[in-house]
Amino acid sequence: MSKFGVAATWVALLSCSASPGVCAEVSWPQFRGPNGSALADEDRRLPTEIGPDKNVVWKVEVSAGHSSPIVYGERLYLTADRDGKLLTIALDRQTGRTLWEAEAPYDALESIHRIGSHAQSTPATDGEHIVAFFGSSGLICYDSAGRPLWMHRMSGFKNDFGAGSSPILVDDRVILCQDHDTDSFLAAYDKRSGELLWKTDRSDIARNYCTPIIWEVDGRKQIVVAATLLVNGYDVDTGRLLWTVRGVSRTVCATPVVGRDGLLYVAGWSAGGEAEDRIHVEPFAEAAAAYDKNGDGLLAEDELPEGPIRQRYPQVDRDKSGGISREEYDYFRNLFDQSRNVVMAIRPGGSGDITDSHIEWVSNRHVPFCASPVYDQGHIFTVKDGGIFCSLDAGSGKILKTGRLHGTKNYYASPVAGDGKLYLVDEQGELSVVSSEGRWQLLSSADFGENVYATPAIVDGRIYLRTVGHLYCFE
Repeated sequence: MSKFGVAATWVALLSCSASPGVCAEVSWPQFRGPNGSALADEDRRLPTEIGPDKNVVWKVEVSAGHSSPIVYGERLYLTADRDGKLLTIALDRQTGRTLWEAEAPYDALESIHRIGSHAQSTPATDGEHIVAFFGSSGLICYDSAGRPLWMHRMSGFKNDFGAGSSPILVDDRVILCQDHDTDSFLAAYDKRSGELLWKTDRSDIARNYCTPIIWEVDGRKQIVVAATLLVNGYDVDTGRLLWTVRGVSRTVCATPVVGRDGLLYVAGWSAGGEAEDRIHVEPFAEAAAAYDKNGDGLLAEDELPEGPIRQRYPQVDRDKSGGISREEYDYFRNLFDQSRNVVMAIRPGGSGDITDSHIEWVSNRHVPFCASPVYDQGHIFTVKDGGIFCSLDAGSGKILKTGRLHGTKNYYASPVAGDGKLYLVDEQGELSVVSSEGRWQLLSSADFGENVYATPAIVDGRIYLRTVGHLYCFE
């Protein structure tokens, strides 16, 4: 573990030595809110219409970043990339005024997707500790005044899309999952000292972007992660693998959700996972005979024809050696063969492989890619790229209604719910407000005129929405 020392830079724009006033019920403490539910847990009225000029309490400029806003007490937190400076920022949630900024040190900026950001992961907080993660820098914990408490330096992940999943806080632990092309892991750290408590190897898992959630089963907390054909449950105290469900996509971006019915709902989509549009590649021996021009037993990028392997060359070349080995090729060939795009419900309990015993239902229609599912009032809601919105009965998986929203582009922000409404916004900033009922209705729409990648937060009757250039508060 590395302490900040002189390597870190932090700037307090306002003296905030005292802890902010906090109350547990005024909290959206992590990505997608309380335990990643995306559901406002207080009974407060929310506006049916929001937009650049509708029900705006305040609007402030913010630096670029894809991380979602989080809230605790009177503070709002987010991360940003300002001219190469990786910042964690605290704002007053009543006014949007910046209270402090803290800069994370790094040696080099990581590679990111063409639409990505160096501030992709959402921070987490318990009001006293603010934990941020940057793939270029590592895991960093600040106090409520922006003073650095501890840091774990991490960088150089083998993943040309960058790091995207977010840390969460569970009791006295910080939980972080990082799934990359190699060296994937799940780890727990003491939130006060930063001490590594345990680290579970996930080297059989490739790149994914699912943020962990907690599923409490029989009074014990489990960490749930969906990734690379599997949904896994781990013991929160030891990191030990408890159970596995097979049958999801080869890459998972969506975060699962635990319904108020106690079931776990998972969605996973990747190209080639549709029953009618599978990806198949020839065995390695055939590919090598046809394309290995120099006979070195490896497949170089310029040796391969256009196709699914060359298209994903940086992923298939997992160790970044510049050549695809038989092992790497066979790994991805198996992923293509086994990948299934699904929304599924899983019952609690069981140990080991519970695929055949604990899956309640599976649906393979209208599966979302990045936007995570939401459970509300006995229904599961999903939004697929293109604005295809779907409601399912949570008990049976039966599709109740499907239709197209106002926003018809890709959805990177996940829907959030409260007061019988869902708020959804596509990449181009086109927002839809929908009733959260089986036979849902479009209630209103708006166009923000800026791209949106961050998931909104709902706290205390207010909605906080981040575009690429601004942060809005609605009431």
